[in-house]
Amino acid sequence: MKRNSCSVIGAVSFVLLVCSPVESANGGANQDGIGESADAIDGDADDYDPVIHWNQVLIDTILATNTANSVSQRLAAIVHVAMFDSYNGIARRWTPIFMEHDGPKNGSGRAAIVQAAYRTLSALFPTWQAQLDAELATAMGHLGNGESVERGLEWGNEVAFAVLAWRSVDGFAVSIPSFTGGTAVGQWRPTPPAFGPMSSQTIAFTMPFAVFSPYQFRPAAPRGLTTATYTDDFNAVKALGRKTDSTRTPDQTELAAFWEFNATIHWNDAANQIARANGTSLRQNVRLFALLNLAHADSAITTWSSKRYYGAQSTAVTWRPVHAIPLADTDGNPDTIADPAWLPLINTPSHPEYGAGHPSLNGSAAAVLVANFDDAQTFTLFATGLPNHTYTSISAAESDGNNARVWGGMHYPSTVAISSAYAHNIANWINENRMQLRVGDSDRD
Repeated sequence: MKRNSCSVIGAVSFVLLVCSPVESANGGANQDGIGESADAIDGDADDYDPVIHWNQVLIDTILATNTANSVSQRLAAIVHVAMFDSYNGIARRWTPIFMEHDGPKNGSGRAAIVQAAYRTLSALFPTWQAQLDAELATAMGHLGNGESVERGLEWGNEVAFAVLAWRSVDGFAVSIPSFTGGTAVGQWRPTPPAFGPMSSQTIAFTMPFAVFSPYQFRPAAPRGLTTATYTDDFNAVKALGRKTDSTRTPDQTELAAFWEFNATIHWNDAANQIARANGTSLRQNVRLFALLNLAHADSAITTWSSKRYYGAQSTAVTWRPVHAIPLADTDGNPDTIADPAWLPLINTPSHPEYGAGHPSLNGSAAAVLVANFDDAQTFTLFATGLPNHTYTSISAAESDGNNARVWGGMHYPSTVAISSAYAHNIANWINENRMQLRVGDSDRD
């Protein structure tokens, strides 16, 4: 599914790689000096970058199949892990994410990326097979024929199947009893209008991609009901997040709905545009899109694990504003005044309030981008059925995305800030500890 707006494509640059626009994929001397031709490593005369191409296919596929935000991060990470390890197995430049052994000598790195992306997307989105086949045909038109291409395709296929097998037992598909929290004051319980159990609960029990465990970056317990922080949280969302008679501006009301859109699409789209404007190379793109989507996936897993962990504790404050505000006369805090008729602008997601999902995704993505580009970047984001928004800085987009959860009446400001902060830490940790240059190599970008 191609869009007429916001379709500029590219990839993110990262802190281990020099992020100035050098060695552009559109013509400079891109020899990597690692025993493979420039055709296989950084592209040939037609400037085809398979990372850019297949990341855009991923975005379009998530959009066209109406894939939920809560599961998109895992799917995107699977695709980009396969792309990275397939290329890296031939380039032998960094430590791998999952695939430990090397690929074929003199294989085409571009062909390996193409096949890895195609194979993983086909497995993850089987209803979109015809469109994926068409994209593969386009890619093959750029790759051409020859033994190098054949070796690359075979290797990409092998890596894709290995990554898919690895993630098939990561806990995401395990059957878990439904969870409905509890009725203690401050504890999460099912929210209107559906009053259903915790949604997407298995994310809380999913094995991370890069960090050691779901609790490596788990935040400390949430603030108590009688603290000044909770009072400030309560009064802020009560005023800003209510459905009617809010103190929001019209722009804030529209942004609350805009940033409810799929965060995987938003931030990959932003990264595409920023990286293309900065001229990142294929060599950068393959690692950097992997970093972006690994940070997204592990931030989501950390957040859901925190939701499930604290949501089960009767003494932890995890209830949503939609319950906290009408029931404030039970919370023991004289500075929180109940409003039985209060409703949020946007229907509340069916899972505990602490931590916050979208802010953790905003934080991890912004950390990747700001670490590798000047904050002042121009990019345009879209959300289906709403006007596009053009940003002139990464931090402004992160700020709007985070504040939108308060403007929508779904989260408290302190939860938003904490969630964005631990996601920054996750992104930085992955960059510093995963996909490192091999001993004896050096970064020549």
